[in-house]
Amino acid sequence: MVKAIRVHELGGPEVLKWEDVEIGEPKEGEVRVKNKAVGVNFIDIYFRKGVRFFPDKMPFTPGMEAVGVVTAVGPSTTGRKIGDVVAYAGWPVGSYSEEQILPASIVVPVPPSIDYNTAAAIMMKGLTAHMLVRRAFKVERGHTVLVHAAAGGLGSLVCQWANALGATVIGTVSSEEKAALAAKDGCHHVIIYTKEDFVTSVDKITSGEGVNVVFDSVGKDTFQGSLKCLATLGYMVSCGVASGDPDPVPLADLALKSIFLTRASLHHYNTTRDALLEAAQEVFANVASGVLRVRVNHYPLSEAARVHSDLEARKTSGSIVLVPGS
Repeated sequence: MVKAIRVHELGGPEVLKWEDVEIGEPKEGEVRVKNKAVGVNFIDIYFRKGVRFFPDKMPFTPGMEAVGVVTAVGPSTTGRKIGDVVAYAGWPVGSYSEEQILPASIVVPVPPSIDYNTAAAIMMKGLTAHMLVRRAFKVERGHTVLVHAAAGGLGSLVCQWANALGATVIGTVSSEEKAALAAKDGCHHVIIYTKEDFVTSVDKITSGEGVNVVFDSVGKDTFQGSLKCLATLGYMVSCGVASGDPDPVPLADLALKSIFLTRASLHHYNTTRDALLEAAQEVFANVASGVLRVRVNHYPLSEAARVHSDLEARKTSGSIVLVPGS
């Protein structure tokens, strides 16, 4: 038996229960991993509440990101061995656990230069940032980008990466404290949206030209304003709905500036193992070189309910890691 967070009914943070579970042994094509650090992402809240994403069965263990050590390998499974340090991000759900069974095809090797907590903090958000700035919209020198929630775990990485690629980075945040963090993460201009209208501010910053791309993980509260911030032929990249689903957009609204609109989902960009390994290697290389820096906030795995409460209240910044056994 191992300890894990279990959800027996959908609801608030209080439904996250610390319980004993039996996970069994890996089958063919699987590995058993003893988790050393577990990443927390806003999508975990969606699952807990049953918003947009629904668990296949109840009860379930939430979580879609972890780093750990392989402790068992299923029959006829090649390419992975006991003792390997590996990470995964995405499906299946179930990382809020001391140990878990995973398909061998989705775990990637973690370089020795990167510690457990950093790897857990960077894996899903790093892969998502890679998807956004390298694939959904290929950021290049001379571009101007707008990043919402710029001090958050994903936003901070997008800002850093876009800056390193030579873009002018505009970030929105909710407070002076987060503005300082966003500036450290490469934002050339920081807008505190609780004090100023971000559409007006972007217009001033760009001298009315608008931005080439908006990376919007907030959703409903920012979506319409984000469209107004775009330059002609600009790209609206929706990558989250923290404030809820945006209202429908008439095609005529996009035609005003010939705007491109996409709702980017990570699993569509890493459908093959080669694509996954290439993306992960680029993320880890940027961490090792210092291009990507991650601020890690640690909580015991058993206190996942408190983490969810803080995250929903927007009391957190950077990346959150749950540590088993702490």
